[in-house]
Amino acid sequence: MKTNVKEIFGSNVFNDAVMKERLPKSAYKKMKAMIEAGADLDPEVADIIAHEMKEWAIEKGATHYSHWFQPLTGITAEKHDAFIDPQSDGTTLLRFSGKELVKGEPDASSFPSGGLRATFEARGYTAWDCTSPAFIKETPHSTILCIPTAFCSYKGEALDKKTPLLRSMQALDVQACRILRLFGKNVKHVTPSVGAEQEYFLVDKKKFLKRKDLIFTGRTLFGAMPPKGQEMDDHYFGTIPEHILEFMEKFNEELWKLGISAKTQHNEVAPAQHEIAPIYDQNNIATDHNQLVMETAQRVADEVGLRCLLHEKPFNGINGSGKHDNWSMCTDKGENLLDPGKRPHENMQFLLFLVAILRAVDEYAGLLRVSASTPGNDHRLGANEAPPAIISVFLGEQLEDVVEQLIDSGTATSSLVGEKYDPGVSSLPTFRKDATDRNRTSPFAFTGNKFEFRMVGSTQSISDPNVVLNTIVAEVLCDMADELEKATDFKMALHDIIKNTISAHKRIIFNGNGYADEWIEEAERRGLPNIKCMVDAVGEFVTPKSIAVFEKHGVFTAAELESRAEIMYETYAKTIHIEALTMIDMAKKQIIPATIKYQTSLAESINELNACGLDIDISVQTTLIEAVTKNLKAMHKALIKLEEVTKEAESKETGEVQARYYRDVVFATMAELRAPADELEMLVEKDSWPIPSYGDLIFEV
Repeated sequence: MKTNVKEIFGSNVFNDAVMKERLPKSAYKKMKAMIEAGADLDPEVADIIAHEMKEWAIEKGATHYSHWFQPLTGITAEKHDAFIDPQSDGTTLLRFSGKELVKGEPDASSFPSGGLRATFEARGYTAWDCTSPAFIKETPHSTILCIPTAFCSYKGEALDKKTPLLRSMQALDVQACRILRLFGKNVKHVTPSVGAEQEYFLVDKKKFLKRKDLIFTGRTLFGAMPPKGQEMDDHYFGTIPEHILEFMEKFNEELWKLGISAKTQHNEVAPAQHEIAPIYDQNNIATDHNQLVMETAQRVADEVGLRCLLHEKPFNGINGSGKHDNWSMCTDKGENLLDPGKRPHENMQFLLFLVAILRAVDEYAGLLRVSASTPGNDHRLGANEAPPAIISVFLGEQLEDVVEQLIDSGTATSSLVGEKYDPGVSSLPTFRKDATDRNRTSPFAFTGNKFEFRMVGSTQSISDPNVVLNTIVAEVLCDMADELEKATDFKMALHDIIKNTISAHKRIIFNGNGYADEWIEEAERRGLPNIKCMVDAVGEFVTPKSIAVFEKHGVFTAAELESRAEIMYETYAKTIHIEALTMIDMAKKQIIPATIKYQTSLAESINELNACGLDIDISVQTTLIEAVTKNLKAMHKALIKLEEVTKEAESKETGEVQARYYRDVVFATMAELRAPADELEMLVEKDSWPIPSYGDLIFEV
């Protein structure tokens, strides 16, 4: 039976259409006023909304509701409460009040808080984000009404990803509206719009369950490259296998029910790697949706006999996974503020917003870098598959030409236009090409009417980079609005701001090959930071400059920033610790015993051949056993060292000191253990090797 997309799309969402249909007109109007103007919600109206939401959910088969939130674990959390209200006569009613809708009370001391909460300080609150619609989460065994919420402590500190995101959206809204009013625009709101492309791997579930490293860490800690990887470029955009299409079809259906506009799907560069891309949505809704995309991908994969790997680098030697955060700003009138129009050199409003973003990225490059930092992303950034760790901006030929005109003469008088595409074949169409090419090596690229932040890791909440992006752009717009509002000649002041900003921050513009070694040297000459790993990046959160900008716009307090830095150090240390213990476990219980068994069989073979009394050439067996013995000895030596340094790491002072030890010592020792193990995989016969190989995992899906 074919899917009726139009019929199922948004069917599990308590969206505006459902509210308009089910709520009394007066309640609906008050609800819309609360969303659009930030008005308080009358408790009676909250009760009406809660009742109708409950009735709708029960009709869908729900028995429980949950305040669905995004703590600082990077994943989502939910506590399920039944709608039941037991009565004195032994029966029960099904109820859901406005109070239960608006506020929940989960334990605030059991989630990461970075010192904001002590163990005994348990009270925390979830607060309904009414701008992100409630939805039904269906699984094979449950149907739950999920209410998107923010999560904060008893004292009001943000303990989640959503609260600072909403604050940053508000900050950007305020400052962008100030700018637009100067251009005579009557707008109520400016909202950041985001579309997050998601990359992922799919592997066979049975093979996955034979790999402790995939189970415990999400990536392979051992594994030799197969004879073929991605070098033939035959997987990218290739024909999608039927088994994968089965997954994708079910995946899409589940997303469409949730109102997630999953539009594009294709094979990615690496074998077994794929991508899904949605249409843009309001920043906080897009963030909620991306969390649901990741959750749903993992659940649906499991249902069809697969496992979805979201780790940034599940396999060495082939491309890892990221997510491209496509960011723009839109008014409530539907105007995209990053649309240059046909004559961008004359579009002064566009040019002002453009140079504001250039300045923000240049001045706060370190913050953007830390916003894309995870332990897994350390494996990916800077390789020939992802942007380098150096932040730069790609504008393309058209806008770079406009910029150069402004720098050289102070005025831009023309814009490049795309040439006519002529394939030289009469049966193929001709058309006008885009005015600019694309650049996949750029971490922050202008792509027509938006910026694509390509550094973000595949496991990350997109809240992190968007909180930073919204805030730093709001800060620059604030400075510009302050100056323009005082100007006696707006047009002249506008011209000067655009020209001076470009001149001061042109170093951030780079349209060349971000993978080239020459770019590293050039970036250093320009004074651009090159922060190569997560541990080095974390400190960017708590510089005086960072604290000042976040506090000024009410996005983070100093304490909230310090807590997040502490959590990031702790997350890095715990991640490497788990990986080290997993390597030790696999080495001791699987790889070394299997190798010894094979070594013994080789020795027995040699002894049996020698016992024959014949002049048999055993040089091959001897060479093989020598190579096995050499690598086995090296592996055992590295294993002992890894056990020692991992134990030493546990005794280090928690925070930056411990994280750096894990990075500089434990992580390096893990590589020492892996090298001889991967050599042994190429020496030991396949039937004797205890874990599925890379070839098994990425080519037998």
